Amino acid sequence: MNPVKKLSVYQKAFQLSILVYKITKHFPKEELFSLTNQMRRCAVSVPSNIAEGKGRYSDKEYVRFLAIARGSLFELQTHS
Repeated sequence: MNPVKKLSVYQKAFQLSILVYKITKHFPKEELFSLTNQMRRCAVSVPSNIAEGKGRYSDKEYVRFLAIARGSLFELQTHS
């Protein structure tokens, strides 16, 4: 198993992205290229940045990617 997939924060973020996809599937079609797309991109950004940060070579880089993931969470929160 990929080491990042063992992280509980990654697992929760991944589950969040799945939940966002399930919820936005029921949004009106006219929102597909605006709100739906933006919420999905934010949601996918969270586990993606956690994984990318974990793959970096320094703790400083890891923390930077965690900050980006956190920012994506806040952005997602504004859309909900």
